[in-house]
Amino acid sequence: MNYLAHAYKHLGEPYFAAGTALPDWLSMIDRKNRARRQFAEPVTSDPDPVVSSLARGVVQHHEDDGWFHQGERFVLLNTGFAVELREILEKGLGHQAGFVGHISVELLLDSILVEREPRLLDDYYATFDSLDARLLQAAANKICRKPVTQLTVAVPRFIRERFLADYHDDRLLLMRLNGVMRRVGLPLLPESVIDWLATARPRVRQSADELLTPPDAKAGAGQRRSE
Repeated sequence: MNYLAHAYKHLGEPYFAAGTALPDWLSMIDRKNRARRQFAEPVTSDPDPVVSSLARGVVQHHEDDGWFHQGERFVLLNTGFAVELREILEKGLGHQAGFVGHISVELLLDSILVEREPRLLDDYYATFDSLDARLLQAAANKICRKPVTQLTVAVPRFIRERFLADYHDDRLLLMRLNGVMRRVGLPLLPESVIDWLATARPRVRQSADELLTPPDAKAGAGQRRSE
């Protein structure tokens, strides 16, 4: 899952929503400093409500990723996208094709959520704008093993840049994907990926409900239908 899919159900609890974003924020500012589930779980009972809420959000992030990445629809899309991208990218870049296939599902899913509810993006950024970045960073330091020092700068920049808004346009999405490629040290993606994104987007749109539904909810719906 990407930022919006993790947080859209939790915008009424800003520090919880921030907790769902914390692992991804850290991957941008300090890849060696992780907000791991085993670090967050003991802090969910912290007497400080900011700390406990942030920690619960981190746990939610990892729970979501667990079922999402194992879901049949995600696996099928991810695998199919990787195969298609291998035909577009230079030979020998199969590992990059797999990585781009994976994150393309997630970024396109965020764009579909905004298609469905146009106000969602403004609400999302307004939620994070309501945070006290100093309290957020102090709470993160109770979860992470290494000192967190850049959130007070990184989170306001994240809000200003609003890069999630670019995911609706295939050319802008390629630009954002290439930003990820630079950050992780992979070759830039060619312009031909724009045409591929135009074919991938409707497939993610068609699969969005299944991608966003946890397996326990699917099982419950199936049981109700059989009763």
